[in-house]
Amino acid sequence: MSHATPHVFTRAVASPVGPLFLAASDAGLHAVEFARHRHPVSRGDHWRQGAHAVLDATEQQLAEYFAGTRRTFDLPLAARGTPFQGEVWAALTRIPYGATASYVDLARMIGRPGASRAVGAANGRNPLSIVVPCHRVIGAGGALTGFGGGLPTKQFLLTLEGAWPRGDRLL
Repeated sequence: MSHATPHVFTRAVASPVGPLFLAASDAGLHAVEFARHRHPVSRGDHWRQGAHAVLDATEQQLAEYFAGTRRTFDLPLAARGTPFQGEVWAALTRIPYGATASYVDLARMIGRPGASRAVGAANGRNPLSIVVPCHRVIGAGGALTGFGGGLPTKQFLLTLEGAWPRGDRLL
């Protein structure tokens, strides 16, 4: 018996950090990516531009986030990854708005204190930028570290949330 591949609908939306690529299906939200995402989600023949209620809700909640009126997202998530990546991505959602954590903190959160490098790799593969807040992970010494959307975007998001001093420079 063959299973039909569900259609994934996509949309580009404007944001203060540049265009964002969204992808969703009946299973939930598959991607929120920056224009130059380091690890874009692989797209199949079943991905097409179109309308979907999850895309509408994502666009609305992102607009509220950027307006400063939303601190958490309430969306069905359908990120695809390994079980370990799923653990890391779930832990990211527990870092509160306005707070940051280090890779070591995140490794401890998932009960694997020696896995900070693997946690960093999984964090970098997060397909749901902003919604699953990988931007809240910083270096152990408090420095901004690599980010799929670029360090200026990371600084913007942390400043928006009040987690980074306004006016600070990256270098």
